[in-house]
Amino acid sequence: MGVVRGWLRETTGGLPRTFWYLWCGTLVNRLGGFVLIFLTVYLTKERGFSDIQAGLVVGLWSAGGGIGTMVGGILADRWGRRPTLLIAHVGGASMMLLLGFSRPFAMIAGVAFALGTFAEAARPAFAAMMVDVVPDRDRVRAFSLNYWAINLGFASAAILGGFAAHLDYLLLFVLDASATLVTAAIVFVKIKETRPTGAHVPSGAGSGRGGLGMVLRDRVFLIFTGANLLGAMVFLQHVSMLPIAMSDDGLSSSTFGWVIALNGLLIVLGQLFIPKLIAGHGRARVLAVGTIVQGVGFGLTALAGSAWLYAMTVLIWTVGEMVYSPANAATIADLAPASVRGRYQGVFALSWSIAGFTAPVAGGFVRDLLGNSALWIGCALIAFVAAAINLSAGPARERRAAVIAAAARVPSPRAAVAPAPPGVISDTLAPTSSAS
Repeated sequence: MGVVRGWLRETTGGLPRTFWYLWCGTLVNRLGGFVLIFLTVYLTKERGFSDIQAGLVVGLWSAGGGIGTMVGGILADRWGRRPTLLIAHVGGASMMLLLGFSRPFAMIAGVAFALGTFAEAARPAFAAMMVDVVPDRDRVRAFSLNYWAINLGFASAAILGGFAAHLDYLLLFVLDASATLVTAAIVFVKIKETRPTGAHVPSGAGSGRGGLGMVLRDRVFLIFTGANLLGAMVFLQHVSMLPIAMSDDGLSSSTFGWVIALNGLLIVLGQLFIPKLIAGHGRARVLAVGTIVQGVGFGLTALAGSAWLYAMTVLIWTVGEMVYSPANAATIADLAPASVRGRYQGVFALSWSIAGFTAPVAGGFVRDLLGNSALWIGCALIAFVAAAINLSAGPARERRAAVIAAAARVPSPRAAVAPAPPGVISDTLAPTSSAS
């Protein structure tokens, strides 16, 4: 018991209160995250749309998310993290309910676009707030804990959503919207603003006055984001094309729910051990290994035809996801200067939105034109390319992260005289880390 207590203390101890409120919000939101898991099945089986139409709806959701991430990143830096989160969650819950009651394809497509805009606007504000409050030495651990909460919720949502879909698909939309509103309530009641003031921008982190142009001229960061885009295009096939492939093999929605829940279950059981596993290894190598394992898992889906074979592939690419995710989140935190942290998170999140649009649309076309096997083999090849990019770009990222970290320890003249903004609690900012 002493060993277990020591491990728990080492894994969860010392993190600020605001982090745990964010962690609770993540868990609640993901527990109710039913709709995106079953959206393509709902559209094709319940509404009678084609694979391409279903892929287009999911793609429009992500296209709206692309706008949302950019706007959310800018607002997180200008207005603050907290108001951006509140607007995004309330708007997202409203659009979720409207999507559940929509029937014509044009209306479903338009509402999905709006829903993506609101839902993804929260992503950069949330990520920036987490980096604000967690010292750099604890970030891999914090991101692993947060990812654990995401997948605990995801596993539960996949199982519960499968049963809810048997009762009434509308129930998925109602429960998803309710969970989003509960998350907004946690932000409103428990979380105060964390945006830093007077942060110093190092000259090595792009050029310009600290606006969006600075981010878009940062070549090191953009290469990192491009590699993530390729990996995300592969990973997101589990949301769009995997449920359709399983359905074509005669497997039910509830079977898909149980199979995909293995992803969350494995992460829940193993994610908290990942920081120790990857400690001491360069982040570029960790990212490359994680991407390769994901590629192997998705590539093997070409051979699957039964529930247990699909389950095996899910377990393989989940291991890669577990290795990749905390190193990925810590790298973006290292590369983003504090004064434009929201913008950097927004542009990085844009890679997920672009992948969210291109993955289902391209996946639908490839399956229709070339067949199921071609899709999954292509996923493996794309993942291997992303891994190669991560390995080759690693040294430049390490040099840039060192510049950012050094600049974070140099207070700007403005920071020396500017008081803390109202509502910022003293235990959320680490004065000697890049979160300050």
